[in-house]
Amino acid sequence: MQVFLVGGAVRDELLGLEVVDRDWVVVGSSPEELLSAGYHPVGKDFPVFLHPESREEYALARTERKTGSGYHGFSFYASPDVTLEQDLSRRDLTINAMAKSKEGELIDPFHGAADLKAKVFRHVSAAFQEDPVRVLRLARFAARWPDFKVASETLSLAQAMVQHKEIEALVPERVWTEFAKGLMSTQPSRLFEVLMDCNAFGVLMPDLLELEVNPKAKQDFFESLNVAAKRSCSLEIRFALCLYPYNPKHLSTTQAQGLCESLKVPASCKELALLVLQLAKTLQKTETLNAQNTLSLLEALDGFRRPERLQEGFEACAIAAQNTQDDSSSKHLPNLKKALEHALALNPQELSASALSRGLKCTEIGQFIHHERLQTVRKVLEQ
Repeated sequence: MQVFLVGGAVRDELLGLEVVDRDWVVVGSSPEELLSAGYHPVGKDFPVFLHPESREEYALARTERKTGSGYHGFSFYASPDVTLEQDLSRRDLTINAMAKSKEGELIDPFHGAADLKAKVFRHVSAAFQEDPVRVLRLARFAARWPDFKVASETLSLAQAMVQHKEIEALVPERVWTEFAKGLMSTQPSRLFEVLMDCNAFGVLMPDLLELEVNPKAKQDFFESLNVAAKRSCSLEIRFALCLYPYNPKHLSTTQAQGLCESLKVPASCKELALLVLQLAKTLQKTETLNAQNTLSLLEALDGFRRPERLQEGFEACAIAAQNTQDDSSSKHLPNLKKALEHALALNPQELSASALSRGLKCTEIGQFIHHERLQTVRKVLEQ
């Protein structure tokens, strides 16, 4: 039995990065041997085991064969006679198809180290096109290492996969997982840039097609995402910037809801994205914010129950407004933020007690609180 460190851990070591997860391939062994050595089985589709002490994953060397459409359509063969090179040959990119022995020897049959040095994403073999997830991984890796280029032959394979509708077999949960990783990478714009280059963007996010065909909107979209990354913004803010109305033909609220549901977007991301869309559209068509419509907007955006979420919405809108030269939003956002801050300083419990002491009925307390907030907002706007 031989054990080799494989994949991302080897790649990251060569890049001088901290290795967080280590995956191992076991050659010349069997499930029975690993079980007898105390390893714990975790794989359903193929033999993967957890080390009894480190809890790291150890997988038996295996080959795979395409048996159907999508990324579930594979059969696997794991046996003591499967070689390390055979196991590495089924991987996606050359930079992920390297191994290292326990003695420190680099095994690199597909020249991944050379591609790593040249900063090139290149597929290992034509089998790349059998798994549509690899298009997403390619785009996600581009977001992580934005100075890497996609090899022309790899891009051609990805485009063929889209053309043959392999990409349509992806389940929403897997798409979102890769999107989320890409959005949280160094340069998230590259995630969508590569998907556009592969002709996959319009398939995965058809309601956002305008961002691809409108050069100005695309540029503003990319710049906003990258600014959010530089500021270490949350995933919620970065996703909300995907749905920001960069141009008049942008998606409607109904389309935005449908997009979030089709991608199985987590509730926190969906809620902020819809809030940002509503806030931005309102600010873009508003010439003047007086006390009444300022307070009405803060209430409509649930700013008094969930102020932290609205503040994230302000941040997302401010980033996009700056990149799109949206003077209207840039002018109104500071006043909105200040109005919310001062209105939140009013204690609802104290206001309720004051209303009761004045003989107001319970049904009138809400109106009293609204009036006090309105007066506060008016003073803020008059400053």
